[in-house]
Amino acid sequence: MHAIQTSHLTKHYGKARGILDLNLAVEQGEFFGFIGPNGAGKSTTIRALLGLIQPSGGSATILGMDAVRERTQILRRVGYLPSESAFYSGMRVRDVLKLSAGLRGMDCAAAAGELCARLQLDPARKVDELSFGNHKKVGIVSALQHMPELLILDEPTSGLDPLIQRAFFSILEERNRAGATVFFSSHVLSEIQRHCHRAAIIREGKLIACDRVEALSRAQARRVTVHGCAPVERLTGVRDLQTFDDGASFLYTGDFDALIRALAEGHVRDLAVAEPDLEEIFLHYYAEGGEEA
Repeated sequence: MHAIQTSHLTKHYGKARGILDLNLAVEQGEFFGFIGPNGAGKSTTIRALLGLIQPSGGSATILGMDAVRERTQILRRVGYLPSESAFYSGMRVRDVLKLSAGLRGMDCAAAAGELCARLQLDPARKVDELSFGNHKKVGIVSALQHMPELLILDEPTSGLDPLIQRAFFSILEERNRAGATVFFSSHVLSEIQRHCHRAAIIREGKLIACDRVEALSRAQARRVTVHGCAPVERLTGVRDLQTFDDGASFLYTGDFDALIRALAEGHVRDLAVAEPDLEEIFLHYYAEGGEEA
């Protein structure tokens, strides 16, 4: 049974684009990343998965349950952090966490206390007085305190300082080792590369790549750095061309015989060819005409 599975999942907002024909499968126990810039369709996908919006077409199952018909049962077993959280005005952090646990019919005081300590969140503070980062922490603790078997987190680290981000990912990795599935969206590629087993890239509402992070990073594109001069700009497959005083650097997906011939026509003092990092692969997929999965 998959933790998350979609079949041709589609959501239109009138004439506006949402998501189109998404086919995605996340195995139980995975630490899975969902990559895309703002507006790519990440939040729409997550809301459709949780039954918070009605899809225009296709279907989704969460832990083997239908996302629309069995939404209530799904939400009992999932920890969800939206990209932006809203809480009742005038409440203290401890009251928000107690209310969240109470809605599930659970006493999560011990887990909430531990999470607050690790994330440096004062439970006595009023939520109206919290900074954006501390506001985000309240949402994180609410999503994690009931020990869910599936975590669905939408841009969870926005607003968190680096030390808290480290503590947060340490908690997620502990939960994942204990058997929980983690699905989180992000546009911070270093987070995906550092923590995820697999990742999917979404562009303009369409899934364009899905693979192990190592495999995505080993795509056919190569980072080429040339010191000297050569007519590389005329080559097919040159992307992200950056020139400097004595040469150029670019992402190359074209024919290497053609590259060598172009270099031979110039005067090359030094040449380096390396595998790009995930950020450069992401730029490749997002370039106009980039390959689609």
